[in-house]
Amino acid sequence: MESGDVKSGSTTHDERTSVSPPPATAVAMIDVDVAMALFDSPDQINEPIDPAEERKLVRKIDLMILPYLAVCYAFFYIDKTTLSYAAIFGIREDLNLTGADYNWLSSVFYFGFLFWAFPTNFLMQRLPIGRYLGVNIFLWGFFLMLQAAGKNFGQLLALRFLAGAAEACADPSFMLITSMWYTRKQQPVRMGLWYTANGFGIALGGLLGYGIGNIRGVLPSWKYEFLIIGALCSAWGIVMFIFLPDSPVTAKGLSIGEKRMAVQRLRENQTGIENKHLKGYQVIEAFTDVKVYLFFALGIVCNVPNGGISNFGTLIIQGFGFDQLGTTLLQIPYGVLIAISILVCVYLNDRYVNRRCIFILLFLLPNIAGAFGLRFIDPSNRAGRLVSYYLTGPYNAAFVMILSLQTANTSGHTKKVVTNAAPYYELGIWSMIVAHLIEALIITTLWYLLRRENRRRDRIQVATAGGLEGRDLDTTAFADMTDRENLNFRYIY
Repeated sequence: MESGDVKSGSTTHDERTSVSPPPATAVAMIDVDVAMALFDSPDQINEPIDPAEERKLVRKIDLMILPYLAVCYAFFYIDKTTLSYAAIFGIREDLNLTGADYNWLSSVFYFGFLFWAFPTNFLMQRLPIGRYLGVNIFLWGFFLMLQAAGKNFGQLLALRFLAGAAEACADPSFMLITSMWYTRKQQPVRMGLWYTANGFGIALGGLLGYGIGNIRGVLPSWKYEFLIIGALCSAWGIVMFIFLPDSPVTAKGLSIGEKRMAVQRLRENQTGIENKHLKGYQVIEAFTDVKVYLFFALGIVCNVPNGGISNFGTLIIQGFGFDQLGTTLLQIPYGVLIAISILVCVYLNDRYVNRRCIFILLFLLPNIAGAFGLRFIDPSNRAGRLVSYYLTGPYNAAFVMILSLQTANTSGHTKKVVTNAAPYYELGIWSMIVAHLIEALIITTLWYLLRRENRRRDRIQVATAGGLEGRDLDTTAFADMTDRENLNFRYIY
């Protein structure tokens, strides 16, 4: 639920049939959240928080977390478009890529991503997440630079696969970090802020592409694309490794009092901070929870348009009849539109409680219209087709809401890392249209299920001593319980 919202929705799966958790009494310290190590006694969690001090702390956390994630996310998108820019700078001709070779180079990145998705999520639980993310970003840039040395289709295919595996921790780690530091009400805005860098990444990628396209060196322009972007990514990975905090519990930039406040303010989340102990029953619960399969399906259908546009966007624009440099510059307004759409969406979501599913559907509509335009507008109508392409931009705002929906509605650290392992794939224009229609159906189903489950829990707790107002939220806040076993947990929809 959003802050203070206890009379919201529900899920159709019966939470009473969930896998049994460990006994609630005498829970071993290994089973509780790491945040409890900050407190001498459980009673300290209830200490009052000065609102002014909390606002000051949130601003400090924003400066400690958001710039690193935002720059990193900009690089994520710039990286995904390097193959697209390389294509218009001559890689297909230089390496004799024929037929479906380019399509396979685009797709194999996501096969690597999918192959390493579950292992990387479990490693994120066991290892310091800031450092683990930094290492992966460095490797991802390293594999990108190596692509400049590729001499044939097979070598590029292997390097693209490895790069995809290195990026498999991207969205899951960002979602996990955001859930560690922010309340569920604050999460969409913060996700929107670091995801907005996606739009700026597209604009910056256009400028970089324009600059790289004008390089007249001893190497072909497409090789400079891989070398320059890859080097920047690897350098940023080193920065992330050194400076990004692993959690509020171990953050060097916070005093012990600030660490405690950073944890206390997340009590109402009922999701905890993290737990390094792999819990088998939470893995089992994840695979028996209908929400996980709906989020998994969303992970597929969301990234059909995402993968297609990021890898084929420049080729789509070039297909309208623009030259190489014109194509790169026309990506800039597209990136700005994405940034504006995300900021508008997270602002509206912050104003209205439990409307995330509605905003997802609203911001899906322009992309559906754009996909139909790309499919049916006459190829000679360059302006109409360019507008249709730009209409696919607001979808990124819907994607931010989907990320926040998944983060806010899963509790239990082991269960979260299983749920976050979502696949990526991509196809053509028709697949974009079908994917969005399926996505709208899944979102509508989630809205109904989450709303119904919240109401079921309200009915159960109203009938108990003390009712809803008498719930003991402190006993479950940092017990590392899953959303299904914790009746105090309320879903956001």
